[in-house]
Formats: sequence, structure tokens, C-alpha cells
Amino acid sequence: MKSELFVDVQPQEIAIALTEDARLQEVNREQRGIDNFAVGNIYYGRVKKVMPALNAVFVDVGFEKEAFLHYLDLGSEFRTLRAYTTKAVSDRRKVPALSSVKRQENVGKEGQIADLLHVGDQLLVQVIKEPINTKGPRLTAELSLAGRNMVLIPYADKVMVSSKIKRESERTRLKQLVQSIKPQGFGVIVRTLAEDKRVMELDGELKLLLQRWEETIHNLQKPQESSVQSTPAKDSEVRLVGEELDRTIGILRDMFTTDFSGIYVNDAQMYSQIRQYVTMIAPEAVKIVKQYKGKEPIFDKFDITRQMKTGLGHTVGFKNGGYLVIDKTEALFAIDVNSGSKKIYEDQEQNAFQYNMLAADEIVHQLRLRDIGGIIIVDFIDMDDKTHQQQLFEHMVELMNHDRAKHNVLPLSKFGLMQITRQRVRPAVEMDMMEVCPTCMGKGKIQPSILFTDQVEEQIVHETEEHGRGLTLYVHPFVYAYATKGWLHSLKNKWKHQYGVTLREDQSLGMLQTRFSEKS
Repeated sequence: MKSELFVDVQPQEIAIALTEDARLQEVNREQRGIDNFAVGNIYYGRVKKVMPALNAVFVDVGFEKEAFLHYLDLGSEFRTLRAYTTKAVSDRRKVPALSSVKRQENVGKEGQIADLLHVGDQLLVQVIKEPINTKGPRLTAELSLAGRNMVLIPYADKVMVSSKIKRESERTRLKQLVQSIKPQGFGVIVRTLAEDKRVMELDGELKLLLQRWEETIHNLQKPQESSVQSTPAKDSEVRLVGEELDRTIGILRDMFTTDFSGIYVNDAQMYSQIRQYVTMIAPEAVKIVKQYKGKEPIFDKFDITRQMKTGLGHTVGFKNGGYLVIDKTEALFAIDVNSGSKKIYEDQEQNAFQYNMLAADEIVHQLRLRDIGGIIIVDFIDMDDKTHQQQLFEHMVELMNHDRAKHNVLPLSKFGLMQITRQRVRPAVEMDMMEVCPTCMGKGKIQPSILFTDQVEEQIVHETEEHGRGLTLYVHPFVYAYATKGWLHSLKNKWKHQYGVTLREDQSLGMLQTRFSEKS
């Protein structure tokens, strides 16, 4: 399988697309220039509310909504880690060793959070679920630092090996190897990618994770004005102290394999960061990292835009004329399977079974593409044959086994519904694939179409006065075709000669939308 990663860096956001055999599999969008409460970030937060009925507290970490921390997410070593945090904050001269704090009594699985935390208490917490809809982030007090081959956990002491590594000899080798190189007071989870790795690679990554831990505690000890968070929080003592890797680098860390054949980036700075990271984890593969310098938008060039428009709408088609209708509610996602007007078989039962099997493939693809999490209800086409129902269930389970997110699939109910739960750690990808009416621009009233080019020229004058010549103007392909009509006397040549503006087409724009860029 050929995997490729495409990174589109724009002033307001970074978009990341993953394809497998040229088919779009995942899309991630990250806003730039704003606080990003990403999974893995570590905060020094303050307890704002204690909720005994929920056995949880709400913690201020600088987000507009208070974050949620449940008793079961405190971790067994909560008391010890809290004592260590207190020592680190009280003595800012150096980062204390974990062994410098005496082990406290473990926190049991049954207990009351009100006995451990009170309003105003401060503690180190880590984001395990990003803000979704009206809810703030979800937190854990059991800190961990994830690398490509292992996860470092303060005060865990144990070495655990991923259950996906099946060979007993390799499990024993990794456990003994990591046990011999890990520092005192830390635990390690060995990830699947560590299989057959040499001691030099694992030792190098372990040192990097330890360095990140020391930087986190060092940031905790700094005054607020020296914090790594650029925008001051509401409370001078509430701040970001440990930042997860950039989303692009994080995706590479979790997904990079020898199957990757290309990583394309349209920004020089991001290209340099990715190249540096790939050099560190897989030096032999650094040649696949390439900077895209084409004039056409990177997502248009590699067919990402078209696949996003066809695959992320309310209705999604699949083979033989079938289609899915995907709806989101506050509580769950609902997916309705439809066969369309075409029939594969004359027999209704066999026809329903075949369409359901085809739909299962597209449903699993959609769950990953949109990163849908929580509860998913699938309304398959009704089937009476119990054998067909069981085969469909087994097919869905097999397809979902390739999903990295934690999930659970239940057999069809007597109403033909299948329930799926899938781990949700960040909001699902939502994109409005409908274009604004090119005639009225959504207003319901029209103006003479001849005025549009005059309006564009007014925009060009304004932008060149503000930014100078050399701008690039992106327009819808239909508008581009109109502006290039006539060649020598075309609007494209006129604007190039008179204002120094280069005209390009962009499939992601609406019919009468425009976008300027300082990149020529």
C-alpha cells in the first residue's frame, strides 16, 4: 500500500491530508495563531469547582470552558506526583529528580475526589480529549510523554509491551532492554513500532522524552511571563507548561511506516521541520520529503480538493449506485444506507446483502476520514436471513480491526441497526461542501454579472496599494476560464501588465469568491 502525506500551509490554518493508494483517508485542519488545546498538552491548572455527585472537578486551564477531570483519571500515583509538583514550584533552582520525593499512598479505584482536591488547588494535568461542541477539554492527572517507539510515564516504574507484538522472544527482549536503560522512577510503555528496533534507537528516543519531561518541569518553575504559552491566561498561575508536538509531526510520529512514498509540503519552514524529524526517526527515508513549489494549490494538484468535496458531504456515494446519508446530532452520528435505483440481483434479500457489504467498506472509510467518534448508529437495508446478518457483522468487525482508534462493534439489532462506539479525542472533521449560489451569492437577489470583473479589479487595486505588486489572485476555474478568454487582450494579461497580479485557479473557491496570496 502506497501512503502519501500532503501538508497545505496557509496564513490562517494548516491542512494535512493522508492518502493510501491515491485515495483520501484522513484530513486534519489546525488553526494557526490561536491557543490550541491539543491532546497531549500539559497544563498547570487550578480547581474551580468540585462536583461530588459526578466524582469529578472542573479545572481552569485557560480555555473559555472549564476542563473536566474525573476521579478515575487521577492515576494511582496522584499523591506522589502532586508532592513532586509542590517541591518543583517551591524550589526553582533546578529540576528535582523523581527519587527526591518520597512515595505517597496510592490512590485506589474507589474513592471520592472531594477528599483529594478542593477549590483553589493547583495541579499538573494533561489533555486527553480536545474541546468538542460546548464541552471543554477532558483531562488526566496521570501524565505521559509519547514518542514514536515508547511512552514515558513518571512514577509508573513498570515496563509494558504492546499486545500487538506477538512474538514472545521479541516481547522479552524489548522488556529487558528498556528495563536496563530507563531511568529510576519512570515507567515505559513500549509501542508496536519498537518491534525489532536496536538499543541505540530506543535509547536515543528515551533521552529525548526525558529532555521533554525536564523542559516541562522547567517551564512549570518559570514565572508566568516566561511561560511557553504566548497568550496570557486569565489566572497568572494557570498556564501551558508542556506542549505536544506540532499536529503534522504528531501524525508522522504515529503513522509513519516504510509504506510512505512521499511527504509533500508547500511551505519552506514546515518542510524543514518535517525533514529534520524524518532524519531523526528514519534517515534512509528523508528523500521522500519534498517541498512543493508548483503554482497550482497543492490540494488541487494532487486531487485532494475533489475527493474532499465528494467524500465529506451530507450524502456520499459508493459502488453500484448506493449511497450513505450521514447526519450528526448532539448525542450521536446516524448513517443511513440506501441502494439507489440500480439492482445488483433480482432477489431482494441477496440485493440488500450485497449493498450492505459494499456500504460497510465505505462506512469504515468515512469513520476514519471524518474522524467520527462517540456513538454511531448505522441503519442498514433490512435483511431477513440470519446468516447474512452475521456475515455483515463479521465483515464490519474485520474492517474495523485496521482502525487505530479504540472501538466496539455490536451485531445488528432486530430493527436492522448496528451500534458502533469509536474513541473520540477531537472534534469530527466538518466541512461545508455546498457552494454559494454564483448568481445571488446567497442573498436571493441578483446584480448585473458584468459588474463582477469590475469588483475584482477594485479588489486588485486595493490589495496592490496595500501590499505592492507581485500578488497572486486565486479564482474559481470557471472565472479563470473567462478571464483568460481572448489571450492577448484577456483580463489575465491586463491585470498582470497593469497591476503585477498573477491569476491562478483554485477548485476550493466558490464561483465568485477570490483569494489573494503574496506568493507568486
